[in-house]
Amino acid sequence: MYENFKYLDAAAQKEITNGVFSGSVLSVIHKGETVYLKSFGLADKEKNIPMKTDSIFRLFSMSKPVTAAAAMILIERGLLDTRHLLKWFIPEFSDPVVLDENGERPANRDITIGDLLTMTSGIPYPDGTPAGQKMGALWGEQSEKYLKGEKLLDTVSFAKEMGKRPLMFTPGEKWMYGASADIMGAVIEVVSGMKFGDFLRKEIFEPLGMNDTGFYIPAEKYSRLAQCYEYKNGGNEPFTHFHLCLTDYTVPPAFESGGAGLVSTVEDYAKFAKMLMNKGELDGVRILGRNTVDFMTRNGLTPGQLKTLNWDSTKGHGYGNFMRILDDPSAAGLIQSEGSFGWDGWMGCYFSLDPKEQLCILYFIQQTGAGTTDSARRLQNIAWGAVK
Repeated sequence: MYENFKYLDAAAQKEITNGVFSGSVLSVIHKGETVYLKSFGLADKEKNIPMKTDSIFRLFSMSKPVTAAAAMILIERGLLDTRHLLKWFIPEFSDPVVLDENGERPANRDITIGDLLTMTSGIPYPDGTPAGQKMGALWGEQSEKYLKGEKLLDTVSFAKEMGKRPLMFTPGEKWMYGASADIMGAVIEVVSGMKFGDFLRKEIFEPLGMNDTGFYIPAEKYSRLAQCYEYKNGGNEPFTHFHLCLTDYTVPPAFESGGAGLVSTVEDYAKFAKMLMNKGELDGVRILGRNTVDFMTRNGLTPGQLKTLNWDSTKGHGYGNFMRILDDPSAAGLIQSEGSFGWDGWMGCYFSLDPKEQLCILYFIQQTGAGTTDSARRLQNIAWGAVK
């Protein structure tokens, strides 16, 4: 049934041979079973350490779907609602203001939990816009403190400081990728009364047996962390900079980033994906209800908001709960069913799940600025085309 998976081998190896990536791990899940799992290339080319299927990766934005699942757990328990106002949990988000090229003005309404989950909150990541520069100054302060060995803000304290910065636009006005998932992590901490990382461990990681997933790496596992690279000077060089306030993962961080902070392995994240594939349950352990998973994997943007969902990697997609949702396979150029969903990370970790076909791909690399790579798309189409 899977004889054409040989093309996966060739395509993944080609990226290594051509020096596009140093190494990768690729997995395909079909009907709840892992039917393909291989590693390619090197986890650290300077030390000549081979990539392995249990190599540990920085997930970056593939942390976001996990944060969404945590939010769904609280929604199921009646402790959180998408219409709840963010200021009820983090008062610093009261009376939000908008800052753009026209100056500063009051926002037309408050931010809701639903705005966070659909990235329509107006809360920016650091960038060159007026509001993004204000946010960037805060994140930059944390970077400087880290480099000096000074104490950093914790998850909720960091969210409170972000609440004192202006928004890029009035909440709900449009879609824009930003720091909403990091704020969502702080909300989960406030509502649950637990540290965000402890909540994830208790409610998701331990029940699913995701023993290699978390916000830091114990000393005995640290040698499994794959080196990250950036394309520079005509080749891939080690990337060692402090990015998005993430530390070196050697100790539990003060700021547990719901948007980018987790590390994991392909095999661990596959358990999370299998849980979603099975409508919230894995091996007799239920994390979410069936209807909750349906809600979690549905487009949450209005037609107006969809106009700004204009990345190349989101063509033919809607968006909801920190994931892209496939609406038009032809526009996306993907051999998948409508309703397929997934996301990727800044260093190229990628997953996509097709509920209709019960098919999922996970492709992990460590390359800065990678996101949804052309190779991930090609491998995905090979996998879907190979299943008869």
